[in-house]
Amino acid sequence: MKLIVTTILLIINSTIFAQSINHWETIIYNNDTWRYRIGNSEPPADWMQTDFDAGQWAMGIGGFGYGDGDDNTQITNTTSVYMRRTFQLVDTAAIEMAILHSDYDDAFVAYLNGVEITRRNIGTVGIPPAFDDTAYEYREAEWYQGGVPEAFTLYGASLRNLIKEGTNTLAIQVHNHDIGSSDMSSNFFFSVGISDTSMNYGDTPNWFYTPTAITSNLPLIIINTTQTDEIYDEPRVPAHMGIIDNGTGQTNSIFDDFNGYDGRIAIEIRGASSQTFAKKNYGFETQLEDGENNNVSLLGMPEENDWILHGPYADKSLLRNVLAYHLARTTGHYAPRTRLCELIVNDDYRGVYILTERIKQDDNRLDIANLKPEDIEGDELTGGYILQIDRDDEDNPNDGWYSGFPDWKFYAYDSPDYDVIQPEQRNYIRNYINGFEQMMNAADYEENYRDYVDVDSWVDYFLVTEIGKHIDAYKLSFFMHKKKDSNGGKLHFGPIWDFNLGFGNFDFECVPQPVGWAYQFNDFCNTPHPFWVEKLTEIPQVSHQIDCRWAQMRTGAWHTDSLIQLIDENVEILSEAQVRNFERWQILGTYVWPNNFVGQTYEEEVNFLKNWLIQRLNWMDANMLGNCDFFVANENTLPIQNINIYPNPIDNYLFIQLENNNSVNTQFELYDITGKHISTYSIEKLVNKINLQNIPRGMYMYSVIQNDIRVNIGKIIKA
Repeated sequence: MKLIVTTILLIINSTIFAQSINHWETIIYNNDTWRYRIGNSEPPADWMQTDFDAGQWAMGIGGFGYGDGDDNTQITNTTSVYMRRTFQLVDTAAIEMAILHSDYDDAFVAYLNGVEITRRNIGTVGIPPAFDDTAYEYREAEWYQGGVPEAFTLYGASLRNLIKEGTNTLAIQVHNHDIGSSDMSSNFFFSVGISDTSMNYGDTPNWFYTPTAITSNLPLIIINTTQTDEIYDEPRVPAHMGIIDNGTGQTNSIFDDFNGYDGRIAIEIRGASSQTFAKKNYGFETQLEDGENNNVSLLGMPEENDWILHGPYADKSLLRNVLAYHLARTTGHYAPRTRLCELIVNDDYRGVYILTERIKQDDNRLDIANLKPEDIEGDELTGGYILQIDRDDEDNPNDGWYSGFPDWKFYAYDSPDYDVIQPEQRNYIRNYINGFEQMMNAADYEENYRDYVDVDSWVDYFLVTEIGKHIDAYKLSFFMHKKKDSNGGKLHFGPIWDFNLGFGNFDFECVPQPVGWAYQFNDFCNTPHPFWVEKLTEIPQVSHQIDCRWAQMRTGAWHTDSLIQLIDENVEILSEAQVRNFERWQILGTYVWPNNFVGQTYEEEVNFLKNWLIQRLNWMDANMLGNCDFFVANENTLPIQNINIYPNPIDNYLFIQLENNNSVNTQFELYDITGKHISTYSIEKLVNKINLQNIPRGMYMYSVIQNDIRVNIGKIIKA
């Protein structure tokens, strides 16, 4: 087990020494003079020991690299460089904690007095890499880009057993991904926490932060990888996760026992453009010790094994996804649940994160049929499927297909995943979507769209998406799902996902101001979405239903005061944690792609979000599509002579009488008071009896359509 894991265990059983730290001082800086050696051959085995004689090594100012902006000593291209710095310690009893800050490209191993204390992106713990060993992956240094070096901490018995009064040695070997790499970076700082007022060393750098959140009102999630010091895009790596969650209103400390989870996980970096950020997003699976799935409840959310740790970075309010998912959940449709927390990975404080449910088929998540490999015919074949319109993963040629209509959007298999979905299932869902698109491209799509589309889900998906007006609306992470035919069988839209670049937080391609419709982005900027988005939305019946639903939600969960209160409550919860987060990620007052607004303080970032949201809601109030009055018009506002609807009020049956049929195609559409479509009935006889026993008592609206022309609207009451 790595030293880092041992350190955490020692902390839990130690005294709360961090409370006794009086101040911090830095002993070693990146631009100190170091002894160094280019790694063109293997160094002596004891090169990292305190008593090793490095007198023949070169001397240079720290920051050894290729002279690309973050190097003080330029060296020739190499696979590795070895560096040493001796330093003096006095009164080690007053040293309560030590931090190694490291900014590197691409990998390193660090030793304190000959003992390995941490490594990143290379080799097996405890075995020094050979001089020509290379980093697992490319890694870009962060400090010169405005980021902050990673931190590794030592304290308790682990620290006391390593340091000594007098001469100590910090030794580091830095490795490149390959000898032809365009850059190498090696900037390191070593600082200590002092328990008294003595001043024996130097001032800390202006970006210095204490990496571990000692106490927090948020749950603490502590993750330590067990076989490698790195977490990769793929594959997932094994790790141990502990959660400290003492309940609402209670303080959580890293000295507390793990009480929210204490066990194995497999974890990976996730995301597309967000992978360029220094603060990573992670996906993980809770597992039993044998690697099998372990369905558990985390932070009060229903049991499952697939989870996301979203790290807001460009979103400096830290709350855009929390807000968006709340909006969606209040519609009654599933949207991922969230919990704010603070994250520590391999003893590096990573800041404020949002623990989020991963979208998947599950009784407690997206509750659709579980499509099994053997479900290849009949009703079992018809659902459930989860798809998303997204980027094509070119490394996986069978992960989806391109639409046959401009702009040829890519439909990706999400569940079942591309590597387990059966050929019959591929063909079925692809043919279903192709049929939907062909129908929407036909001249009579307004007559047939309900054969494919669950309109209620589209209305709610549309409204939440439009409130957030995120740059990827309708074109990326655009989830949809199809239920089994025996459960309605239509195409449903959602769950919503990824509003990090929403609510005014983008500055490219489209206007981020709180005016205008995102579904019309095709008309105004280079963000193409499926051709049917605009057509479906502007079908009069759909637009009217959108207006009714908007009016209903704005009087309740989406009232401006309710949403501002939600933000304020979360800001209060984050009052302490956001300070630590922005000490770790020093981006307040700094442009982070693709910020539209750059606040100088957290308060300014939150105020921008609230003001933008208020303006957006007001604009949508004034410009909402459709006309809900259509559904609540007085009976017979468009009277005709050849139809009679009775009785009214009704009990269980409604009768519709035609004076003559004359081969007229007549349909009777029923809606609830909010404009939600209930059902459509085909009227084929002179006297038609409609069974309404299963609908609740109340007021309903109806529309009569003959030969594609709406000829009558009105209201009925079920007594």
